[in-house]
Amino acid sequence: MCGIIGVVASTPVNQLLYDGLMVLQHRGQDAAGISTAEGSTFHMHKGPGLVRDVFRTRNMRALPGNWGIAHCRYPTAGSAYNFAEAQPFYVNSPFGLMLAHNGNLTNAEELKQQLFKLDLRHINTNSDSEVLLNVLAHELQRAARGTVLDQDAIFTAVRGVHKRVRGAYAVVVMIAGYGLLAFRDPFGIRPLVLGKNATPEGNEWMLASESVPLDTLGFERVDDVAPGEAVFVDLDRNMVRKQCAETHALSPCLFEYVYLARPDSMLDDVSVYETRLRMGEALAAKVRKIIDPAEIDVVIPIPDSSRPAALQMAQALGIPFREGFVKNRYIGRTFIMPGQSTRKKSVRQKLNTVGQEFAGKNVMLVDDSIVRGTTSHEIVEMARAAGAKKVYFASASPPVRFPNVYGIDMPTRGELIATGRTDAQIAALIGADELVYQDLEALEESVRACNPNISGFDASCFTGNYITGDVDAAYLDAVEQSRNQKPAVQQNASEDDDEAGNTAQQIEMFVRRPGQE
Repeated sequence: MCGIIGVVASTPVNQLLYDGLMVLQHRGQDAAGISTAEGSTFHMHKGPGLVRDVFRTRNMRALPGNWGIAHCRYPTAGSAYNFAEAQPFYVNSPFGLMLAHNGNLTNAEELKQQLFKLDLRHINTNSDSEVLLNVLAHELQRAARGTVLDQDAIFTAVRGVHKRVRGAYAVVVMIAGYGLLAFRDPFGIRPLVLGKNATPEGNEWMLASESVPLDTLGFERVDDVAPGEAVFVDLDRNMVRKQCAETHALSPCLFEYVYLARPDSMLDDVSVYETRLRMGEALAAKVRKIIDPAEIDVVIPIPDSSRPAALQMAQALGIPFREGFVKNRYIGRTFIMPGQSTRKKSVRQKLNTVGQEFAGKNVMLVDDSIVRGTTSHEIVEMARAAGAKKVYFASASPPVRFPNVYGIDMPTRGELIATGRTDAQIAALIGADELVYQDLEALEESVRACNPNISGFDASCFTGNYITGDVDAAYLDAVEQSRNQKPAVQQNASEDDDEAGNTAQQIEMFVRRPGQE
């Protein structure tokens, strides 16, 4: 669920990319990186930590150029402890490519073998993003006419990528001397939004994981990149779009609307905020079937992503809505923190109760989802410690019973509290008096009501049906085995960013453009 941005502008883009990453920080807080281009030189700086910690003034000054890409990392494939896997990734042949990727490839191991034995390419990390970069590089090399690359060759290369690669991917790529390429997998699992900014010098273009960076940086949202579609913007800021997948169907990830995306974003012509309001209405209808609303004194959201659903549910049930938890804004999203112990400790640091909203009351707590149950259990305990008589719990999503292999860290069935358990058993484990889950059909309708053109959804973490068709029990077993291996110990990092594992690079390349000798 990483955040990616690509910009082609008429002025330096380093600040645009930095500001965009700050807006997308909720999509990944493990590492960040920015790459820009000036003439025949790529400039890159990346490292571990939050965006504000990775980049200093001197780093920003070393990122000149009017086009570039950026990435904030949420580790899934690869390792959360290997900061060499921070993005963007670079490969020098052909032409010089710099790539940032959001998603997970499901056939990465197969592709690694192909790259080594057939394409004669070396992979230096465990990241599937580096695999994707090298597949694209090989396809570009096949499609190009010697040292000349044109739009037809670029789109042909993307078609080749679609034929070889399976899984979820939204990608922005810099091609040295030519321009910015972006494309999306044929199912559109991970989001990618296109925006423009009209200037006296012509249109500037931005591609991002969500629409909110466009809003905050003064770009107008144009459209979503369609499933299987590629967008190319040359260095003169001419933009061309082309469908590159033989078969394609819009099937976005449901969890984007439940939790991952900001509520003020538009994804696939759907307002995330509106879907969460609709989730609350549907959840209220489900609650009425299980709990007498007269037994509930107050509805309390678990900040922040569940607030719209909780507010709408309270209104539909005619029950007072109250803020019972105060969030520490200096603690990141616990869901995307690496390691169970880290997540558990951070819940108490992140939230504190407003005692009078719990004392002597039957409270309905509303959360966007229950995945591992760590946060839910801690929060129920906090509510009881604050004096709640009864604690009911409602989830705006269905039970998460299966791993997500498309870019969300739900790796092992053993970590998922709902796997193999009934609703009553889950309620007992988190300590709730009653537990209410959203129905999958209601969740899907909450999103489809905003865009009837959505043909289906990636709901694999709820159903166990993987839309790419290549995920079976053996694959899940292999993923779980790799995730359960003890990670390498992270080296101690100092306050100085150069010593903390950050990487700054300047890469000089000789670029021959069409018409040049």
